[in-house]
Amino acid sequence: MSHLPASAALARFRVIDLTQVRAGPTACRQLADWGADVIQVQMPEHMRGDDTLGGQDGSDYQYTHRNKRSVTINLKEAEGISVLKQLIAGADVVVENFRPDVKFRLGIDYETLSADHPGLVYASISGFGQTGPLASRPGFDQIAQGMGGLMSVTGLAEQGPTRVGIPIADLCAGIFAAQGILVALLEREASGKGQWLHTSLLESMIYMMDFQTSRWLIDGEVATQAGNFHPTSIPTGVYKARDGYMNIAVFGSKIWERFCDILGAPEWVTDERYMAKAGRSVNRDSLNDEINRRLALQDRAYWIERLNAGGVACGLINNLQEVFAEPQVVHLGIVQDVVSKHQGPQRLVGQPVQLERTPSKIARAAPRRGEHSEEILAELGYSAQDVARLKATGVF
Repeated sequence: MSHLPASAALARFRVIDLTQVRAGPTACRQLADWGADVIQVQMPEHMRGDDTLGGQDGSDYQYTHRNKRSVTINLKEAEGISVLKQLIAGADVVVENFRPDVKFRLGIDYETLSADHPGLVYASISGFGQTGPLASRPGFDQIAQGMGGLMSVTGLAEQGPTRVGIPIADLCAGIFAAQGILVALLEREASGKGQWLHTSLLESMIYMMDFQTSRWLIDGEVATQAGNFHPTSIPTGVYKARDGYMNIAVFGSKIWERFCDILGAPEWVTDERYMAKAGRSVNRDSLNDEINRRLALQDRAYWIERLNAGGVACGLINNLQEVFAEPQVVHLGIVQDVVSKHQGPQRLVGQPVQLERTPSKIARAAPRRGEHSEEILAELGYSAQDVARLKATGVF
C-alpha cells in the first residue's frame, strides 16, 4: 500500500524519519498528520534497541507513529547507508535525533547530504544542542524539565521540585522542530535552498517558561513554586466547593467585581486588603480561605453555572475518563477512529488545529517495524531479487 495522505496540506512532501523514543517521532507525527509521506527508518528487528515507547503493540507507540510507513535499514552496513541515501535523494526533509556526532560518523550529516541535494531541509533534535559544553550529554525529558527551570516553579514549595505529569520537554521540542521544518519549507519556495535547523529539549523548555523568563530577565525576579495558584493573577487557582475541587480564574478589575458579587461578597471590592491587585497578592492566603468558605456552601455545578454566566472563567478538574465524556470534547471531535490490521479498531487523539479546507485525519494506524520495507524499496527501483539479497545479507 503506497502513501495514504492524512491531509492534502503536506501531501507533496516526503519526510525521512531517523528518530526514536519521543521528541523526534513527535515532530514527524505532526508532519504525517498533515499529509506528508513520513517514512520511519528503523533498525532491523534483530538489531533494535529499546526505542519503541513501550513496545510496538503499546498504546504509546500506536499514538506516536500513526500515519507513517516503516522501513528497516541496517545503518551499520555500507550498503544500508547507500539505500538510505537513495531514499533521502527523493525526499524533502530528514529528521534525526542521534547523538550530535553520530550523523557525521555515518556520513549522513547536513553538509554531506546537501552537497548532492541542496533543497534538503534537515532537522536535528538533541538534549542540549548541537555544540557547546553539554552537547555530548544524553538528554532526557525530566532532566530538561529540571535544567530549564520548570520544576522550580511547579508544585508546592514545602514538597520540593515537581515534574510535570507529561513529557513536556520532549513534546515541545518535537512540535517546535515540526514548526521549524514548515518555516524552512516555506523559505525554500523563495530561495530554492534547503537548510539545517536544530532544537533541543533544553531550548524548548526554556522557551516554554514564557513570562517566567521575562520576570527574571527584565524584572530581576526569580519565580518560585506557587502550587495550584497563578503566581501573578490573583485569585486564580484551585478552589473547593461543597462536592469537590474546581478551577477559577479572575482576571481584571471588572471580572473581580463580578466575582465578588456572585460569591455574595461585594464588600471585598472596597476592602483595603483585596481591592487592588497588589493587596490581593499580599493577602493571598486570607482571600483564598474566604473564597473557599463561601464556595463550600454549594456544589461545583451551581458555581460553574453562575460564574460562567457572569463572565468569570471556571471549570471542573477532570480525570482522563471525565475528559472524554465531556460534551464539549465530544462535540469538538478530537478523538478519531482508525483500524489497525494488527490490533483492530483504535481510538486516538487527532490534531488540535482544524483546517476547514484541508483537514487532518488518522489515515492509517502505526506500522509494525519494517512493514513497508519491500514496498518502499520497490519505489526506489529495487527488484524482488535485490530485496531478497538485501534481506539475506542483513541490510534490512
